Amino acid sequence: MSSVNPSKVDATPSSRSAVSERGVGAASTNRPFVVATFAITADGKVTTKNFGPVDFTSCEDKLHLFRQRASADAVLIGHTSLERDNVRLGLPVDLQELRTRRGQSRSPMRVIISNKGRIDERLKIFQSDISPIIVFSTKRMPQKNQKALQTRATLHLTDAEHVDLAVMLETLRNQYKVGTLACEGGPTLFRALLEEDSIDQLNLTIAPHMFGGATAPTLTGLNDKFLPASIHCALINVRTVENECFLIYRIKHQRARRK
Repeated sequence: MSSVNPSKVDATPSSRSAVSERGVGAASTNRPFVVATFAITADGKVTTKNFGPVDFTSCEDKLHLFRQRASADAVLIGHTSLERDNVRLGLPVDLQELRTRRGQSRSPMRVIISNKGRIDERLKIFQSDISPIIVFSTKRMPQKNQKALQTRATLHLTDAEHVDLAVMLETLRNQYKVGTLACEGGPTLFRALLEEDSIDQLNLTIAPHMFGGATAPTLTGLNDKFLPASIHCALINVRTVENECFLIYRIKHQRARRK
């Protein structure tokens, strides 16, 4: 892998306890503790069949997402989700200030993963300098994209056709000292991390809506194949706010179960 380098808020007890044990249960000290945060409908959908941006959760859920993001050293997003939602991956000022009081940077590092690397430098994330941006991609990234991005982000490009997730996580841990990584999707990336046994915690909001549709993605995407092995979860926290349910699961690792 080549590198091209240019020139914790927890307003609720439940979210605080969710990250206070983040060093416990990680599969390896060579990677960060990975926390995924998602919202799903009552019938298990993360978006509609058109994969367009949807807004089906409450303000409390959006605050919940910000709290989880604020608790992490870095936030990870797949290119497809980034392009669809066009987010900066920032934080409200009060959460930035809380991070500063804890001795952290004002905002977590932002990490983008893309196998093809056709990333538009005009996306909002690249128009904001709130924190460093790291891009993991391959040498399939067109030269014009490399040139456009190398002044806005640190690029890690591999010769392989796909980004090696294990290598990416090790790089974040060892080179960037990321202890906790907040994964915000999408479902394809989440499934890939599950298959690598690299998810440690799942924060799941269940919203009171149903979309239906066989072509609307679930938490693990549209892949009709079973996961390599059943994923076992332990429920460590649950709370309800009006009609939404907030669940926190600790993921039981495959290797640990095989011992």
